[in-house]
Amino acid sequence: MELAFQGQRVQPWPAPEGLAQLISRWLGDPKISKNFTLDSEIPATLATFAPFPDGLATPIADALRRRGMNSLYSHQAEAFERSTAGQPIVVATPTASGKSYCYLLPVLQSMAMEPEARALFLFPTKALSRDQEAALRALMTDAGISHGAVTFDGDTPADARRAARDRSGVILTNPDMLHTGILPHHASWARFFAGLKYVVIDELHTYRGVFGSHLANVLRRVDRIARFHGATPRYIMASATIGNPAEHASKMLGRDVALIDRNGAPSGSKRVLVYN
Repeated sequence: MELAFQGQRVQPWPAPEGLAQLISRWLGDPKISKNFTLDSEIPATLATFAPFPDGLATPIADALRRRGMNSLYSHQAEAFERSTAGQPIVVATPTASGKSYCYLLPVLQSMAMEPEARALFLFPTKALSRDQEAALRALMTDAGISHGAVTFDGDTPADARRAARDRSGVILTNPDMLHTGILPHHASWARFFAGLKYVVIDELHTYRGVFGSHLANVLRRVDRIARFHGATPRYIMASATIGNPAEHASKMLGRDVALIDRNGAPSGSKRVLVYN
């Protein structure tokens, strides 16, 4: 039987290691450092806050305070003001800047004010729909809004589909399911379309080429069917930072869309190195 190793154990990294040490070692090696064509520091930015809008329903404001939010980022407040005023908007701010509140707050506001208000959320993937469903339900519960939120896709059981159609305040789905599973049967969805106040399109930058053209035509069907049932929904779109968010959103919707791209969320400093 072999004995356990009795020799001196050596640490795999005898010196402190980390990203800073790695970059320092690269820059200190002439063979490596000569290939860096850029070494730039992007400074940190502070948050820009705005108070809760005057019209924000008290239960929603209380729910936000219980989550430790006593104010909004400036782009969230601007999105609320513009969307509740009836403007179609596209929010184009960086990842983790709180874009979801830009559409959640106007939607919940409409439901707090009107029991029959409904909303349609479009996501490009099922996973995003499921994630947003959980977050939306939690916020609705905190705010005492009982409209309900249901993901409607190919994995939704038949009984849940009936409940979504008859009782849910928010339907979360994807463009294909909307095109094939909801719009052709809009007579069965009459109550939902009659109360449709908001259509939310997240991850707008993913809709391009044939997929984007498909969604643009589906949205025109949504408008036509909503008008048939007596509703005029407002549109809120959200996108990662792209070069032409207003132009892209306007082509998608077929009319002018207000751009919100002044990010109020804080960001840490970044160091950018380009190696050739």
